[in-house]
Amino acid sequence: MRDTDPDIDARKAAVRGAAREARDALASGLGVAAATGVAARFITAPVLAAHARAGCVVAGYLPIGSEIDPRLLMDRVAGTGAALCLPVVGADVEPLEFRRWQPGDAVEPSAFGTSVPREGSDLLVPDLVLVPMLAFDRDGHRIGYGGGYYDRTLARLRADGDVLAVGLAFSGQVRDDLPVGPNDARLDWIVTESAAMPVAL
Repeated sequence: MRDTDPDIDARKAAVRGAAREARDALASGLGVAAATGVAARFITAPVLAAHARAGCVVAGYLPIGSEIDPRLLMDRVAGTGAALCLPVVGADVEPLEFRRWQPGDAVEPSAFGTSVPREGSDLLVPDLVLVPMLAFDRDGHRIGYGGGYYDRTLARLRADGDVLAVGLAFSGQVRDDLPVGPNDARLDWIVTESAAMPVAL
């Protein structure tokens, strides 16, 4: 349920702090195994695999901090013939843009500790977006870092056409108490090391 609490920003900030600590602990014990599990769960889910094949565009990300690592999954997606791209942060109020990238391509440092394809790389519009997070609930809501970039981006992409938003997380990142604001974009699927779960919208 959407939250109309005027203190929602403070509540989200409190959740972020606890969720980051929990994710750090999960990553220290499960990092490589979880990345392998996520790739396997994604590839064997028919709906997801259908959006990650030749002729499709998949937006991934290069992990920062304790984010679950999608690079093995992106390697497998690249092997299907799908085009890959990575997000690039622009102005504070703008959606992300996506530059073409393939495993092995050079990247350069960018905002918030991210790594992005070099300027001048082709801009692509993704059919499927892999979304990192600090925490999620079973209704497809997520908590990110507070910038709203993925929320604005998914709103724009959905206004322009069909796109599948797939959150990647450790199974232990699930919470039942996420505050949800009116502009928070829901995920279509959540993939963890143990399951690929469609969200009932």
